[in-house]
Parts: sequence; structure tokens; C-alpha cells
Amino acid sequence: MASPAEQLPPGWAAEWDATHQRYLFIETTTGHTQWDPPAHPGGLENAPTGSPPPVVHHGKRRQYAAGQTHAYYGGDGLPDPAYGVPAPGLQAQPQGGQLFTPGLVAENQFAAQQAQQPPAPGQAPYYGQAEPEYINGPGFNQPQYGQAPVDALANQFGQMGVGQKQFQLYTTNLLTSPPEPRELQRPPPEIRLPPNSCVSPSPTANADPSYFRSTINAIPTTSSLLNKSKLPFALVITPYRSLNEGEEPVPLVTDTVIARCRRCRTYINPYVQFIDGGNRWRCCMCNMTNEVPQLFDWDQVRNQPGDRWARAELNHSCVEFVAPTEYMVRPPQPAVYMFLIDVSHTAVQSGMVATATRTILENLDRIPDEDERTKIAIICFDVSLYFFSLPPGTTESSMLVVSDVDDVFLPKPNDLLVNIAEARASLEALLGKIGEMFQENSIIGSAMGPALQAGFKLMAPIGGKIIVLSSTLPSVGAGALKNREDPKILGTAKESGLLQAASPFYKTFAIECSRTQVSVDMFLFSSAYQDVATLACLPHYTSGQTYYYPAFNAGRTEDAMKFAHEFGEVLAQPIMLEAVMRVRASRGLRMASFHGNFFVRSTDLLAMPAVPQDQSYAIEVQIEEAITTPFVVFQTAVLHTTCYGERRIRVITLAVPTTTNLSEVYASADQIAIVTYFANKAVERSLTHKLEDSRDYIFAKLVEILVAYKTSMTSSGAGASAQLAISDNLKMLPVLVLGLLKNVGIRQSAQIPPDIRAYSQALLTSLPSQLLIPYLYPSFYALHSMPPEAGTIGEQGVILPPALPLTSERLERHGLFLIEDAQTIFLWVGRDAVPQLIMDVFDLPSYEALRGGKTTLRVLENPFSQRVNAVIQKTRELRRGVHYPHLYIVKEDGEPPLRLWALSMLLQDRADVLPSYQQFISSLKDKVNIT
Repeated sequence: MASPAEQLPPGWAAEWDATHQRYLFIETTTGHTQWDPPAHPGGLENAPTGSPPPVVHHGKRRQYAAGQTHAYYGGDGLPDPAYGVPAPGLQAQPQGGQLFTPGLVAENQFAAQQAQQPPAPGQAPYYGQAEPEYINGPGFNQPQYGQAPVDALANQFGQMGVGQKQFQLYTTNLLTSPPEPRELQRPPPEIRLPPNSCVSPSPTANADPSYFRSTINAIPTTSSLLNKSKLPFALVITPYRSLNEGEEPVPLVTDTVIARCRRCRTYINPYVQFIDGGNRWRCCMCNMTNEVPQLFDWDQVRNQPGDRWARAELNHSCVEFVAPTEYMVRPPQPAVYMFLIDVSHTAVQSGMVATATRTILENLDRIPDEDERTKIAIICFDVSLYFFSLPPGTTESSMLVVSDVDDVFLPKPNDLLVNIAEARASLEALLGKIGEMFQENSIIGSAMGPALQAGFKLMAPIGGKIIVLSSTLPSVGAGALKNREDPKILGTAKESGLLQAASPFYKTFAIECSRTQVSVDMFLFSSAYQDVATLACLPHYTSGQTYYYPAFNAGRTEDAMKFAHEFGEVLAQPIMLEAVMRVRASRGLRMASFHGNFFVRSTDLLAMPAVPQDQSYAIEVQIEEAITTPFVVFQTAVLHTTCYGERRIRVITLAVPTTTNLSEVYASADQIAIVTYFANKAVERSLTHKLEDSRDYIFAKLVEILVAYKTSMTSSGAGASAQLAISDNLKMLPVLVLGLLKNVGIRQSAQIPPDIRAYSQALLTSLPSQLLIPYLYPSFYALHSMPPEAGTIGEQGVILPPALPLTSERLERHGLFLIEDAQTIFLWVGRDAVPQLIMDVFDLPSYEALRGGKTTLRVLENPFSQRVNAVIQKTRELRRGVHYPHLYIVKEDGEPPLRLWALSMLLQDRADVLPSYQQFISSLKDKVNIT
């Protein structure tokens, strides 16, 4: 068979995408990409099939249950039920069918439009249609809405620099463009800088989106142009993301030669200009001319002249400098871990105490301690405080009890906070017997506030991390809380009050902690109300993180495994101590407001006592005065102490072009950054106003963007329109906003416990995009009919099945499906699943023998079980961070609460009072036409 490249029409190229295991088609003149083979000018009969290069199949494919209606693999000679066949009840249209019909407003237009093309071979249909090639696609040349092509306008108005590649705007009609999950895997719109803006040709000279991304990748030169677009202008920053295997570490500059602008204090970066024969450099932010440091061109390792152009800070957007002494207020402090363990009756009976102490014991070697300076302390608490003295060089430890929790004091001046290496023997002995010490404890109650005060007194001179493990609502001493859960006010205007802190103690104590470089992580386990909203204040203002395990019971293996895995990962994470972060921007731009887990110490200085990996921050930006430069630069600088005792500065630089052209602003918008910002605003709004206001605010913002686009970019202008237009790069924004509105953090419901809602809000404001997007728009795979290569090893690791749209119309009664939102994984089993499938995956004789609920899936001795387990493992690995999702088996006719929970993830369906995607799009269209 000829390769796709040989069968393409002129002006097209085919490139094999290893991640998705299929060809990506690229129009060379415009840079437009699509998954579907482009149409030949003379018709479609010669279009390439896009089949992949030969794949080595592992083992034979078996045919199951001969004579039954469905085979779950699609064995040799059997049609695969999910591929190449239109959806039931919908007839495939001829391939030359019409792509887009202006004015089509029939009631069932959505389904009708979706039924117009049969799926490509080997590709899952969406209502019988392959990936859409909607309006403004290459080869579909007639202008939409009766307007001149927007690209022509872009070329007239957008000449920012000779030779600069212009953004091309493609308009999509949301009424006829069903959500396509693969769109979320694509990179954000390319950042197209003017020629010669960078001193380095290095591909790493501009920030990777996983570190630093902007909601728009072409910045309007005036605030009026930005206001006209109605797009939010914000930055999403994850300064310390974890590195996957094979990723290059952040380059380290060790010579302590740090060149900074004298006026604005910007660090030298790939976007400065060297002048005066290279002796001086011009700042890319404020245009100040600065001297190049004398040792900048000297190689201190070899003690000879060095190559300036090989320096990391001129070739990489993300670098780390070893800081000289002038960057230190005090010598770098050792890492300190303070464990506050609840040993009340509830905590002991749930198995939390035993699991926690065992996990600390097993992970002592993983706690960062290369220089053997790391210190550790353990305080247990119920209604009293239990301190442990750990003298070095012995296996003995002594317990000191403090019952006066109203006036907390330390019972001993030393041996409470000990060096791990020196007190290793006594520490191991203590961790082995804490569970037994409190095994018969019948005391109910919690003095968490006094325990926090004691831990703070012990570590305040140094700083570090307090890790609280609690199974009970704090009830004694400072910070005591009352159960304020009231089912009558759930779903009413008063519900947002339950999401605000009940006691001022936790915020004032958090600010004290921040001032003395103490960070707090909360691990909460209560089976009853625990007031997560109040307790999460501590991690929020001290750059920590909250972890919540409702109804935790270590007797269930899955509960113990999840907590032990996540707690172990938190202990093993390298943390950045005593950190302060500042974001600088080019003249005319100002950081307006900040979202995330930190304390704003001054107008733009963010205090972070300990920065965990994979925590995200959103910052709103204002255009204060007209921008005259062809591009602008943002720079994040984080001054911190590594957990190995070295003072460093991490600098991340992002350069973005400017434009006077509205179409370029829309064409450059990054839908993932926009919805990350919206998630932060939604949570902020729900706390300052009401939950209903939060939902209305996000919906209104989306309507504003659609109205502005219709008015400025289509010929309908301010009049009513039969279409709902948006730029192609934003076509997943409505479904992501719908996912946000249906998320338990802000969803309209009278059934969501306030603890669950508060924990979800903590996730919405701290998850990096790689975790937030699946949390809003889960992954959905058909496992029973996945292609033969899915679940096997490809060039990029395990190959995943094609993602399906989130609608129950794709569920089949004989099928096995995986639904995953980065926090939970569901295996949905249809009631007509053949016995052989049940046997191969679950090692059970039939569907009736299968039990729903939390489970651990064993790998069995058959290829299908191994492939299913490989897909589950791959989905877990794809998500950055410490979270380890539970796996639930959901039977189609199983327990209603579990079924409804799983089905609530299929957010394109209607659920309770929440609209389906079609209803949501219709209401958007009505609002846009009225506005």
C-alpha cells in the first residue's frame, strides 16, 4: 500500500504521531493540522486511509462466545461493534455530503449534523461521524457568514515584523461541532515571535506550557482591544513540576555570576539584546542598558575564557542559579518534618495510626537527607499532647504527656526534634510501637489546635513542614470547631457559608507559620463531618496541600494502599524551603491578583514556606498602558533553599508577541489556560459571594466571549444568528466550562456534603493543568473493543485506546468501559457482558458473580487482562503529582449511588437539574442572540 504522503493532495504532508498511533495531516501553507485525511480536489476516492505502520501484535487475538450477539474483541472475521459502523438509528450520509449549513435551525440539527459522515476505518464514530472537519477547514474555501476570510484582515492589520508568521483564524460552529476529546491532547496555539527577538536558536528558549502558559499567546497592545475580545488575560504557573522519566533536568548555573537589570531586577534571559560589542545588554522588559558582568564570559571550572552563547541562561527559558550569600537572610536551614498524629479512639480504630506510622517507617530512607541534616519530630494528640524524647545513639524513647492544652509548653528543651541520621535507631523503635501504645485508647476528642501550637514552637526557629494526620473534628483548646453540617441549607444560598472558615484561628495561625517559614500539609480521614473548609486554610496560606480520605478504613486494602502510596510520595518529594516568588512583566503590564496556595506578603511578593511539586498558581494580568514593543516578556523568579541545604533561584521566562489585530488574539487563545483560570475564579467567587453567583459568573464570562466573537469576527455582527461561532482553537472551551459547572466543587445540588465540596475546591485551585483538565473532562475508553495495539507497548510506552466523548450513548450493554478523572477510576461493566470477558478480566465465571465497589484488579495469565491492566497503569502514570486514584467496579444494574457517581462523569448527558451538552449549547446560543 502506498504511504499516506504519496496519496495526499498538493500542499499537504502526513506525519506519524507516535502518541496517538496515527497520521497527523498538515497543510504546509497554513500550518493547519487535522487527524482526518484531506479531501482531494477531484473527490475523496483517492484519500489515504491513514493506517499506521505495521504494529507487532503481542499474542493471538481470541474470538469469544461464538454465536452470541457480540464478541468483545472483534475476532478475525467479526465486525468490531465500535468501529466502522454508524451508530444505531443513524444513517451514514454520502461522503460528499454537506459540511456546514448556514441557517439550519431544525430541532434535531445537532444529531443530524453529527450523522453526516461515516467513520474512517479503525476509528470510533461519534454519533456515526469521524473527527469533524467543520467550517473554515483547509479546502473548504468559501467564506463563512458571508464575510471575507479573517486571514485577509490579519494580513492587512497584523504586520508586526517582516517575516513573522501570522496566526490564522478558523471559525467553528459549536452547534455542529461535537466535543472531540483528542483536541485536549494538542499543544496550545504556537507562540510566534518576531524574527531576531531571541539571542538563541535553542528550542528550549521559550517556556514549556507545563511550567508557564498564558491564556492568550498574542497580547493585545491596548486594554481596550483586550476588553473588546472579552478573553481573560492570566498566567498559569507550575514552577516546580515533577520530571517524567527521560525528561531533561532544569539546567543549573553554578558559577554564581548572576546578571540582573539595575532598574527592574530582571534576570538575563534569551530575549535580551547585546550591544556595544557585547559589553552591555539591554533589558527586554524596561529597556535599561546594563554592563555584562566581568566573569560572564569566563569558564570557572576550566579557568579559561568561556563561550557566552553556551551559557544555560541564554539558551533555556527555565534555569536555576546557585545563589551567592547576598541572597540569604540567614544560612540555608535543614529540612524539618514535624508529624502530628491523631491517636484518639476513632483514629486508632480506623487503622490510620498503624498505617501512618508504618508508612513513615518504610519511607525514612526516601525522606530527602543527602547531607544528613534533616530533622524530624513526632507529637501524638487526642485531648492531651504526647511528646517523644529520642536521645541519639540508643533505641530507647520516652513519652512526655502535656494535659494542659490551654497554655501549651514544650516539656523538654532537647531531644524532641532530632536529626534522622543520628536518632535513627530510637526513631525506628518508636514508629514500630506507637500503634500498640494507643491500641486501647478510648478517648474521643481532638486537641489539634494545641498540637499545632506545640509543633510550631518546636520548629519556629528553623522552619519546615508540619504534617497533620487527623481523624476527628478538633474539639479541645485553640481552634476547636463545632459540627455545622446542616442538610437543610445544602443547595440554598446559605451553603457557601459552610465553605468558609468557621474559626479565625486557622488563618491567623497560618500567617504566623508563613512568617516563620513553616508549611502545613493536612491528611484528613474522618468518617463524619471534619470541616475540611476550615482546616484547608492552613495549607492554603502556607503553600501546603490538603489530602482527604472520607470514611477511611485500613481494613480495606484499597484504602490503606491509596493513603500509604500518597503519603509515601509526599515524604519522598524534594521540597523547596523558605521560598519567595515574584512575577515580573514588560512595561505596561501589571500583576493584578493572585490565586493559589501562598500568602501575598507585599503587593507582588508571594511567600511560600515550602513549595511542593506539581502545584499550580494563576495570576491575573492588567494592561495599564499601551504596549509599543513587538513582544512582551514575563519572568517568574523563585528564591528558595533546596531540601539539601543549597540556596537557589529558579527563573522561568516566557516571551509572547503583541498584536493590534483582534483575530490574532482569538486565534492565539489557550483554552486549557483559560479554564484553569476560570476554576480559580469560580472558587474565589463561591467564597466571597454565593455558589450560585460563582456558576452565573463563569457562564456569563463564556457568553461574553461568544458575543464578542460573533460581533467582531462574523458577518452576523450584533444581530441574531443561526450559528454559535467560536475560533477553532477554543471549540472545547464550552464543554470544559460545562465540566467546571458540573464539578462537585461548585455544582448545583442539595446532596453534596460540605467536606466533599471543600476538598474539591482545594483541588480546583491547586492542581496543575495535566491533572485539572481530566478532573473537569474525564477520560472515557471502550476496553472491550479497543484496537489490537491498545494496551501494548509502543514507542511512547503503553498505547491508550481512542478516547470517547463523555455521553452514555457510547455505553454498550455487552461492553467494558474505563472512566477516569485523575482522582477516581471506574470500570463500567455492561449487564450483557459475555462470561469469557468476565473470566478474562476478573477471574469470575459470570456477570452475576461480580461484585461492584472499590477493588484491586489482578493481572491474570491472559493477554486481555494484561492489556486492560496496562491501560489502567498508564492512566495513573500520565497524571503528575502524588494522587493515586481508587479503582471502582460499577455494574450497569449495581448499587444506584455508585452508578450515579460514575454516570455523573459523563458530563455531556443531562443529570438531575444539570443540562446536557446540547441543552447547554442551546442556552448559550439563546443568550448570545439576546445579548
